[in-house]
Parts: sequence; C-alpha cells; structure tokens
Amino acid sequence: MISVVLRCCASILLFASLMGPVQAQDTEAPIQQLLQTHAEIIQKSSRRTIGPAIDALANSGMADAKSILERWQNKEMWYNETTGIFVFAQPGDGDVLLRFDVAGGAALADGNEGNYKQLKPNSGIRGMIGAALVQFQLNSPDPAERAVAVSAIERDADPSHLAALRGAAGTETDPALKQRKERLERLLTIRFETDDATRIAAIQSFSGDLGVDLRAALNPLVATRIEVAETLPDGAMLLEIGPDALPRDSAYDILIAQDLAPPRVSHANIRDALIANIDDGRVAGVRVASLDTDDARASAYAMLAASGVAQPLVTQADIDAALETFTFFEVFTGAPLPVAQAAQIALEQIETRVAVNQTADLALDALSLASIYFLAAIGLAITFGVMGVINMAHGEFIMMGAYTGYVVQLFIPDYTLSILLAIPLAFMVTFGAGVAMERLVIRWLYHRPLETLLATFGVSIALQQLAKNIFGTQARPLTAPGWLDGSWVINDIVSISYIRIAIFFLALLFLALFLFVMKRTRLGLEVRAVTQNPRMAASMGINPDKINMLTFGFGSGIAGIAGVAIGLYSKVTSEMGSEYIVQSFMTVVVGGVGNIWGTLLGATMVGTLQKGIEWLNPSNTLAAQTYMILFIILFIQFRPRGIIALKGRAAEA
Repeated sequence: MISVVLRCCASILLFASLMGPVQAQDTEAPIQQLLQTHAEIIQKSSRRTIGPAIDALANSGMADAKSILERWQNKEMWYNETTGIFVFAQPGDGDVLLRFDVAGGAALADGNEGNYKQLKPNSGIRGMIGAALVQFQLNSPDPAERAVAVSAIERDADPSHLAALRGAAGTETDPALKQRKERLERLLTIRFETDDATRIAAIQSFSGDLGVDLRAALNPLVATRIEVAETLPDGAMLLEIGPDALPRDSAYDILIAQDLAPPRVSHANIRDALIANIDDGRVAGVRVASLDTDDARASAYAMLAASGVAQPLVTQADIDAALETFTFFEVFTGAPLPVAQAAQIALEQIETRVAVNQTADLALDALSLASIYFLAAIGLAITFGVMGVINMAHGEFIMMGAYTGYVVQLFIPDYTLSILLAIPLAFMVTFGAGVAMERLVIRWLYHRPLETLLATFGVSIALQQLAKNIFGTQARPLTAPGWLDGSWVINDIVSISYIRIAIFFLALLFLALFLFVMKRTRLGLEVRAVTQNPRMAASMGINPDKINMLTFGFGSGIAGIAGVAIGLYSKVTSEMGSEYIVQSFMTVVVGGVGNIWGTLLGATMVGTLQKGIEWLNPSNTLAAQTYMILFIILFIQFRPRGIIALKGRAAEA
C-alpha cells in the first residue's frame, strides 16, 4: 500500500515538473505597486482622467511597463474586485481564468472569472496608450519599428512625444532616421515647448526650409484676435479703420459686442416701436397714414426716443465719435508675443521663398512643355518649314509612333528594352509611311498649298479611322521603364517627373541630330540646296524629287519618335495626334518658318505662354489654349515671319 502511494506521489511530482512550476503572484513588485497607486483611475477607465496613469507607466523606466501597456491596449488586463490586484488573464473553459503575473508574465494558478473584472479601454484610451508606446518603439532595436514610430508621431503628435524624441534622436544610428527624428523634435519643440527661447531657437533653425510640415507648425502660432481699448497696449498691432484694414461697420460691431457702444436701431425695430405706440391712429402725435416713407417713420421714431419710450437712434456722428474714442488692435492668441513674432518673421521669409520656388516650378513646367512641343514640331519644321508642305497628318505620324511603341511592348515585356527598340522601329515605320504619302499624295501637289492642306487632312481622318479599326477606341498603355517612375523632388514646391526630364534630353538629342544631318551630311547639304534653289541644285546633279521624298520621310520619322516619347506620359489613342498638331504649327510659325533655332524658340514661347495662362486661370485649360492662340495671332501681326526670319533667297521662295 505504501509503495503504491509513493509511486503516485512520484508521478504527480514528475507531471508537475514537466508542466512547469506555478508561481505565487508577487504583489509587492514595483510595477504592481505603481498600478495600485493609480488603481482607482485605471479601474474607472475614463479618457478624461486616465492620462496620469498612462504617463506614470510610460515614464517609469520599468522593464514590465511596455508589456503592461501593450496587453492593456489588447484588453488582456484584469483586476481582482476584492483585492484590487492586477493580472494578465485570458478566459479558459467555463468560469476558469488563466492568470499571469504583471511582473514578468509568469503563469499563476487559475482563478475564478467571477472574482475578476476585465479592463476594456475604449478607442480614445487605446489611442492614448498607443501614443505612450511610441517612446518604446522609438528605441526599438528594429529600424523598421523605429521608422513606424516616427511616422506615427508625424501623423498625430502629442506633447509627451517631445521628451521621448529628444532622448531617441541622440542614440539613433540610422542616418536617415536620425535626420527625421531631429527634424520632428524641432517641429514638436515649436508646438509644445514651454520655454520661449527654446521655441524661438527651433523656429530660427529652419531658416530656408519650405516644408509643409513647418508651415503647419508655424501657422497656429500667428493666430490673432481683434481687441479694443482706449489706449494701445504694448506689443499689440494697431489696426486702421478703413476698407483696406478694418471696415467701419465691423469695428462698430466689435464695440457693440463688448457693450462699449449702443446697438444700431434696425428698420424692423423702428416698425415694431411705431406699431407698439399707436394711439388713436397716431404715433407721437403724427397720423399713421402719413408714415409712408422711411424719413417720416424715422422722424416719428425720433420723437418716441426723445420722450424716452424707445431706444435712441444711432446716427453716423455717434458711430464716428465711438470709433474715435477707442483704439482697435490685434493680439496674438496662439503663442506668447516673442514666439509669435519669430513665427511671423519665419512665415514671411517662407512666403518669399515660396513665391520664388513657385516661379521656378512654373518655369520648369514651361520648359518641360516646350520640350514636348519642340519634339512634336521638329518633324513639322522639316516638312513645313523646309519643304513648305502643309501636312495636316503630321499628328497622325505622332500617333503611329506611339502605337508602334505599344505593339513592341506586347511582345517584349522588358520596358527598358522595349522602349529602346521602339524608338528606331517607330522611326522606320513612320519614315516609310511618310515616303509613301509623299510619293502617292504630296508630290502631285507641290506649290498648291490649299490642295495639299485638304489632301493631308483627308489622310489624317483616314489614318485615325484605321487606328480605331485596329486598336479600338480605348486608350492603350505605353509603360515607361521603372527607372523613369517618380519625380525629381527639389523641395516641397519644385519637382519634375523623370519622364519629362527624359523627354527634355531627347529633344536636345534630336536638335543635335537635326543640326548634324543638315550641316554635316550630304543629305543635309542637298536638302539645303534644293530648298534654296531647286533648279540650280538639279543642274548640279541633285535629284530634287528624291531629296523631297527623303526629307518628308525624315520629318515623318522624327514625328514617330516623338510619338513614343509623348506616349510614355500621355494616353495613346487614335486622336492623340490632333492634340499636338495645332501647337506644332504654332511652334513652327512663331519661331520662324524654315529655321530650327526659331522652332526651338517658338516651342519655348508657346510652352511658357500656355503654362503662364494656365497658372492665371487654372480651372479652365480650354480657355488658356484659346487665349494663347489669340495672343499668337496678334504676335504674327507684328512679326509675320516669326522670331527668327529667314534671309536671302530662301526667304523669298
């Protein structure tokens, strides 16, 4: 019998050793004592009163504080309704409560759920706990967790974060995170620091900064309120009475609101007073029937006021006297005077820099648009400017180039490789189409501009319909390589997309290519000879017919390359060419027909003009284009040959 009992005891001890020891709760642990100090407000769980308890845990420096805040936020904190002792707990089977010590998290003996009450923080308290946990995350060994904490503070900063940031910024090892922490610490210093000198130093440390977050921190500091007194207080900003500062009516309303002047008597007040004092068909001795004008009613009311029956009228002289008696001024309400003045100076400097940077951003946009127009017009500068052919189908060559890039990407998924292949392929496709058009249509219509315009317009419509039949009416994507994604961000105001930068350099490349072909190659020499004097060129053995064909093909091929570039940021549709044909003609005509440098200047002028008008009237792009066309029409009236006019026989041809 004894041996059986001994074996049972041994089995129980072995089972207990395998299951792990169940410890007694350490009710004297410092973290438990801290919780007991704030037990009443923790158990009450009111958002208005819970702040000191959360702050005490967050600032305690105890190892268990983070765990308690996290599990409290997750509704895993319970307390004994009899003893008030706090535990971590999870409901088990039935009424069993699986308990864990808040000091270290060790398992405790199971308890009865009926003896405990769960802390269920609402969303407001959970937010406060989350804010307190940020300081632990700021010093986490994981850089990703530290970055998340910084982002959380940037979204919803709290005065308690300032001290945590100051401590975390000095120990940060990641350079990028250290810079973010230091900047954020200075922003929170501006918002929450109590020492004026420290706040002013933080404001001055942002000299030259144009960040939106900085302006958001400074703007509340310069909030003002209009006040009135008999004399101007020190540090107050005097307000002049007048339409450009403080309107007279508004100033008098302020006096009324502060019981410093009698209220005005409205027409409704006059009417009510007259009605209330009608006696035997008269008011103040005046027959009611005669009170048919404002002046008569005002006179009768004045007699009532003189007899003390009604409130006296406020005359213009009364208002003038009241306004001369008092001084109106503004006082800062968002911060003490020295801090507010420092913020105001900083904001004025920022406004100046913002204006300069907005001008720079507008100039970049204009330069970007000019490069797009130049790229679209450089082919037209050859066909129209050099050959004198009005090609209304030039925009459709741009469209053909864009669709060529789209087709290439269908077969080559590597966007970089596909674009590199699409550029020469688009040139070959549109070069061939241009040669075919010149052989079939244009060659029969030289020196007949009206017929050329009508014929090429018909070709334009036919090519658009052909594109719709092949590709449909939906816009097709022409995707840029990944290295062209995003923008070059100079600051919060000035930025430009990498695609537009690439188009700018592509435009410069084709400018150089055009100049090389026209100045350094036999084809360019022959083109210039045919342009200057076709008969003399033919007598020198040059075939003008062949040169015209190659020139038209070359111009069309460049339009195809422009289509690939434009398609990278614009939608590729059958109508996309028509969006650039008008601007292309304007670019060539304004710059000077037959001059590539004039085309460059014309593109710059048209792009700058359009962006400037859009900036003045941002809500109506169509109106901006209309004003631009009207301006260019007026410009041509004064310089019919454009910015750079050809000289010599070429100009006379």
